[in-house]
Amino acid sequence: MKKTGSIVQSVVGLILLVIGVVLCFSTYVQKGNTAYAISLLVAILGGFVLILGIVGLFQKNEPKPVDTKVLAQAALCAALCYVGATFIKIDVPVGTEKTMFHFGNVFCVLAALLIGGLWGGLAGAVGMTISDLTTSYVTSAPKTFILKLCIGLIVGFVAHKLFKLSKDHSAKYVTVATIVSSICGMLFNVFADPIVGYFYKTYLLGVPQDLSKALAKIGAVTTSVNAVIAVIVATIIYLALRPVMKKTGMLKEL
Repeated sequence: MKKTGSIVQSVVGLILLVIGVVLCFSTYVQKGNTAYAISLLVAILGGFVLILGIVGLFQKNEPKPVDTKVLAQAALCAALCYVGATFIKIDVPVGTEKTMFHFGNVFCVLAALLIGGLWGGLAGAVGMTISDLTTSYVTSAPKTFILKLCIGLIVGFVAHKLFKLSKDHSAKYVTVATIVSSICGMLFNVFADPIVGYFYKTYLLGVPQDLSKALAKIGAVTTSVNAVIAVIVATIIYLALRPVMKKTGMLKEL
């Protein structure tokens, strides 16, 4: 039964990947448009699903069923990421393109702290990708999906694998672990976002090189400000929520 599910998942992922790649080639002439960006996103999603299916095929132990509480929390965090990136933001025009200050990363980091790196990263990736797809940032959706997933994975790894944050610790230990974990995820984003953004816009979307450089420089500033906000606000919210969630049994053991 497990192998059948993994095979189906692999087939679906492969189909999505092929469709995405074919669409990318068919819309490549018009690089930078909505159709091309969505094609890239379909290809990325297909590859992600395919990898999960292949991993499931070779996994010896039966995977644990997903806790409905975690699903509900992930959905809520995804919605918060969407709201933070769509409505709590300030756009910064750069020629024909633009970047922004926003609160989306706050909830991506918070999600990773609360429910783990994978679910937190997916919440951030899905929430902010939907935000891109429904606003004028549609061409950035594939880049957003990858980077936000990585932020969640990094924060979750440091918080729960290195610091064991879901276990019982002193208030001081939890505070330090939360801050360090948040900083690690945001440091990655500060360096990765402008660099990945430059190559993504120049070589995949066909944005002129000078404009891509200007976007990368201004993006480095906005990303740094977003990172500081995310570390401070996510830490404050997590430290406030942790005792309540622990008392009510909502704090996930990771």
